[in-house]
Amino acid sequence: MADIAALVLAAGKGTRMKSDLVKVMHPLAGCPMVDYPVTAARSAGAGRLVLVIGHQSEKVRDHFAGAADVAFAVQEEQLGTGHAVGCAAGALAGFSGRVLILCGDVPLIRENTLVELLARHDERQAVVTVLTAHLDEPTGYGRVVKREGGRILRIVEEKDASQEERSIREINSGIYCVNGDFLFEAVASLSNDNAQGEYYLTDIIRMAADRGLHCYSLPVDDPADVMGVNDRVQLAAAGKILQSRINEALMLEGVTIVDPAATYIEPGVRVGRDTTIHPGAQIGGATEIGSGCTIESNAVLRGCRLGNGVHVKAGSVMTDALLHDGVAVGPMAHLRPGTELMAHVKIGNFVETKKIVMGEGSKASHLTYLGDATIGSNVNVGCGTITCNYDGVNKHRTVIGDDVFVGSDVQFVAPVTIGRNSLIAAGTTVTRDVPPDSLAIARAPQVNKEGWKLKKRDP
Repeated sequence: MADIAALVLAAGKGTRMKSDLVKVMHPLAGCPMVDYPVTAARSAGAGRLVLVIGHQSEKVRDHFAGAADVAFAVQEEQLGTGHAVGCAAGALAGFSGRVLILCGDVPLIRENTLVELLARHDERQAVVTVLTAHLDEPTGYGRVVKREGGRILRIVEEKDASQEERSIREINSGIYCVNGDFLFEAVASLSNDNAQGEYYLTDIIRMAADRGLHCYSLPVDDPADVMGVNDRVQLAAAGKILQSRINEALMLEGVTIVDPAATYIEPGVRVGRDTTIHPGAQIGGATEIGSGCTIESNAVLRGCRLGNGVHVKAGSVMTDALLHDGVAVGPMAHLRPGTELMAHVKIGNFVETKKIVMGEGSKASHLTYLGDATIGSNVNVGCGTITCNYDGVNKHRTVIGDDVFVGSDVQFVAPVTIGRNSLIAAGTTVTRDVPPDSLAIARAPQVNKEGWKLKKRDP
């Protein structure tokens, strides 16, 4: 919406992460932490987003390179939250609508919380509305000081708070809704006369209150919504909460997750009803799983699309693969990018595929590598079969027609085409095309030397 903008503060290094990677780019459930507040603001109606960046700014820019609604402001020195917002003034010059201010290291904020924050801000005709939380142990947070009637007088950082103020349990989350015309005027007037020598954004509350303008708080129902991440312990805790939310939403939509605490599903994964997911499964990327599927323990799926009734057995790993209805994979199979398996294909244990299309009803039951191949319907691929697709310089394709039977320990030296209804004898190395309805045998004849072992044994 044109009258809502969002500022996401993402300039800090995050020294407590003890990492070479800037804090907001640390992955949380498969996505950089900063993705979550950006997505929440966008979903809540923000039509313009400005990221205030500093440390490793190029990493953040590169990550959002394809987002047309995201602009950047650079905070060269980290001189406090007020200074960070001031750095974004140019990016929102002339904007007088509502500005959501979020933190790149507060990833659990949700769309509905921001929608409620905007609505409450409008209802009360506030200039500033602060998202707050009531904590039993508020140590380390800024305290929200109110007057009778609920209007906020000021927010006091703990280092500057009196003993009485430190007893307050309502804390500042660092997330705000502020009228744009007031925000940048107030930020330009901030002082750093405080215990930390920083420009506190919270001081705009006092400025507004001194002018008789309305400042209110909106306490969140779940304090986890405003949980900050400062180290890897908190990152793991946030990941656990996020995973619980994802799994709960899927279960309420009809998915069976046998052990939600041991199942790892990233945001954006779609799963059909009556699918069962077993412990240890990891499902990420833009994966879509149909209805009535079974994903067994320790299967790893990323960027895959599965039809209905697909069975992925234990320990299988799949990336950017397309599986049609009724396919069975594994256990311990490896489907690499470019794999497409038509309906009722069976891929068994220790089978690896890459850039193949395998026709309906075909199967490769065990110990096989199929790469750069087009395989027809009702083909049986025997144990130990390999498509030799690489000649040291170029990759070549193997084409196998319908109803072909491939015996064990066969090598297809690509490029090669196998006609329909042919049989490839066990142990054959295929270097030439095979016509339809043929038997192909290419192996040295067996020689039996009778008594040879006895002769070797005798002196």
